[in-house]
Amino acid sequence: MKIELGEYCIRSYELTDKASLTKYANSENISKLLRDQFPFPYTEADAKAWLNYACNQERETHFAIANRSELIGAVGIILQEDVNHYSAEIGYWVGEPFWGKGIASTALIAFTDYVFNNFNLNRIFANVFEGNPASEKVLIKAGYLKEATLRKAVFKKGKFLDQYIYGILKKDFMAGR
Repeated sequence: MKIELGEYCIRSYELTDKASLTKYANSENISKLLRDQFPFPYTEADAKAWLNYACNQERETHFAIANRSELIGAVGIILQEDVNHYSAEIGYWVGEPFWGKGIASTALIAFTDYVFNNFNLNRIFANVFEGNPASEKVLIKAGYLKEATLRKAVFKKGKFLDQYIYGILKKDFMAGR
């Protein structure tokens, strides 16, 4: 899969992404904003394990954000189950040298469109930790609404943090296009 975004794109992962994935994911400033399963330090072994998974997905739900020469970030969804099976959690990150350039917002809008057009979903949601206003701005630009604050629901780096839930319904996203 490939979605063109001007000088950037969202595309399927490639095994050759290992060096750039290691380079950009190995950031405490990124790791501290994500779940603990996104490690810091982020090693070549971590990149190899992720790429072995991502390049062999049964149903492709995780993708690279890339420029013309390398991976610079990632975006993906986690499909929900049981009574939530018409929902998916979305997540994304962009390497620090690319922060503040509108790449995450552009990618999130394009990927939200892709997801609603390729998966039978009613709702996409994102979890944002307290202290990450940049991610909140990305979601708002993409049309997501803040739905809830889970007070001190996250334990990260020795502290309890609020967790904010942003969501968008398919009908609202399509109406806003």
